[in-house]
Formats: sequence, structure tokens, C-alpha cells
Amino acid sequence: MIISEKIKEFTTAISQTITNQTFISLSLGNYKGSEENLKNLYVKRILIKKEEKLSFTYRYKTRDIVKNFSIAEAVNMIEKFLLEGFKVSTLFSTESDLQFEILNTGKVTLKKKPSSKSTASLDHDKNKKRLIPAQNKSYLTDLKITDQEGNVFKNAQDKYKQINHYVEILSSLIKEIPTEGTIKVVDMGSGKGYLTFALYDYLQNVLNLQPEITGVEFRADMVALCNNIAENAAFKSLNFVEGTIENYENKEIDILIALHACDTATDDAIFKGIKAEAELIVVAPCCHKQIRREIEKHKATNDVDFLTKYGIFLERQAEMVTDGIRAMILEYCGYKTKVFEFISDAHTPKNVMIVGIKNHKSNPDKTQLLKKIKDAKSYFGIEYHHLERMLGI
Repeated sequence: MIISEKIKEFTTAISQTITNQTFISLSLGNYKGSEENLKNLYVKRILIKKEEKLSFTYRYKTRDIVKNFSIAEAVNMIEKFLLEGFKVSTLFSTESDLQFEILNTGKVTLKKKPSSKSTASLDHDKNKKRLIPAQNKSYLTDLKITDQEGNVFKNAQDKYKQINHYVEILSSLIKEIPTEGTIKVVDMGSGKGYLTFALYDYLQNVLNLQPEITGVEFRADMVALCNNIAENAAFKSLNFVEGTIENYENKEIDILIALHACDTATDDAIFKGIKAEAELIVVAPCCHKQIRREIEKHKATNDVDFLTKYGIFLERQAEMVTDGIRAMILEYCGYKTKVFEFISDAHTPKNVMIVGIKNHKSNPDKTQLLKKIKDAKSYFGIEYHHLERMLGI
């Protein structure tokens, strides 16, 4: 039987499980197609405004993208994906599991197995299981996220989702570092402490770790507010201190976080993390004025100067160059780096997260990295990068 016929047989089985309400989920893997960095595709049923749809989670190397489709459209897309790249797919239903596979020989197999899952559920955003549940969290009530019964206020729904999203990201990163003993975390520019409280709660009460977290914030009223909320929540190893990122000193940091620290304050935070030899450094930069001024000042002639003569393109170029050099500097200092979009640009244009994970297994080629940094600066007419200057490299 040719591949297209086997695929049709498989997608017909998918349609039948949806019709008879036995469909649980679908996974596609072993991708060999042309979509760069795409690894897997996961499909589940959801209910949106009383209409049943299939939700697709596209898993890329450094990010996930979720899209929802009607049943008919989704089945057609699954058929297309199997024709154009995914070599393995498993249909999970309450009756049985059906595995589709295209072997290296070109042979196509369909294997039916006993069901490995027992229930078919319709997921909806309101029923999504959060890492930080809203009930019985005094800090969420004190922060005006929930009422006394744990119901999330309508005007705080986005903030509550954002808190959980940040914790989800940090949860996956924390798995890559040592967690024995006390974990010392510093949140630079902690603000009102939304993430700081949630992370402490998650580390202590979900992962059963021993966190000591300090929030650094220059506004005295915010520091007082957050310390009162921490005391009310009985978070004994969470405290907030008044000060700036630049002036804060602490040589014992396992995890350093700085979200939306403006311009070179992000470099100050990374510098503090590197000097403390933190296992994990997580920053979400905001503003990139220092490098933009350098590019504007020297007006280098290069292959992209036709773009940088326009203010909006110059701003975007400065952001990428600033953060690209930051990532190289982290690598130079012995960190494995990740740079990814952590929230849709529909919510904020400042949506890039830079992650440094201490690499204990290999030594970086510092000579080659310094050359890359030097070449990048020369190409864009940059005299210096603030983080580079602070580290003296």
C-alpha cells in the first residue's frame, strides 16, 4: 500500500475517534521536513465558545506555538504534515492506541495497541491546571490578583496567566541546574513581587526545595509592601531589600533573575550573576539605548546600513546586536545560552529572554569568542558594550 493510502487510513481513524468521542490526543514526531527547528506536534481537543476544536502545539527547539483549528481543517493539516515531514504519529483514544510510522526503507506501518490512557477530556483555558493555583494563596489576595475565596479578578486574569507562564519557563530551566541544599535566588528589580512570590511558593511548596529569595527594588514603598505580604504568607526565607541593581552586592547567588531592567541595568544584573558564578541567569532586557547610541555615533558602512538609516529598523537592530553580544559574553564566561521569545509581541515588543546556564562540562574557546565579539562591534561601529567593559574583557 502506498504512503498516501496509509495516511488516509490513519486520518480516517482520527476522524472516527473524534466522532465517537473516544479521541484523547495525537502526537507527531521524528520530523524530517523543511520547517526549521520544528521537533514535534501535539494535538488535543478543546472547547472554545461551545465549539469543539483541535489545538495544535508546535514544539520548536526553543519555543512552543499554539494554534486552534476546526475539526475538518485540523484533520486535513495532519494529513499534510504526515506527507511532508513527520515520520511517526500516535493516536491515543479510550479504546486503543494507533501508531503510524514511515520506516527508513519507505515501508509504512500501522500498529494498534491497548489504550495507554483512560479518559478523553475537553480542555478549556478556564480549566487549565496552573503551576500556581489561585486558591489558598494569601499573597495573591494581597497583590489584588484574587479575592478571599481564590477567584481571580477579571482585571487580573492576564497578570495571573503571566505569573504562571514565567514560573513554567523557570521550572524547565531549574531542572538543568543542581538543586541540592539551599537555593539562593536574587530577583533584580522585583517591583511589586508578582513573580518573586510565585517562584518562592513554587520552589518551596511544589518542588519541596529550600529557597532563599531576595527581591531587590529601589522603591521603598514597594519594598515595605512586599515584606509585609511575605510575612503574612509566612514565607520566612523571602525578603525584599531597597537598592539598585548596580549597587547590590551578593557573592552567593544560585539563580539570578532580572525582568525588564532598563538598558545597561540588564548588563549590571548579568555582571552580578557572572561574578557570583550563578548556576542560572535569566534576563528579559528592556531598552537598548547604549548600543543604539554607539551605532548612531559611528554610522558604520556595512551590508545593513540601508536599514539602519531608518529609526525603527535601527532600534530593532540595536536590540538584536545588544542581546547577541550579551549571549556571546555569557558563553565566554562559561555559560550555555538560550535566547527565545517568552511572550507574544502582541502583549509587549520587549519579549526576548536571555538565559545562561553554567556549563560545568566544557571549556569555551575564549579566543574565538573574543574575535566574534570584536568583529561584531567593528561591523556595527560599536566602540564598547557595557557588559564587556564591566567584565574587563
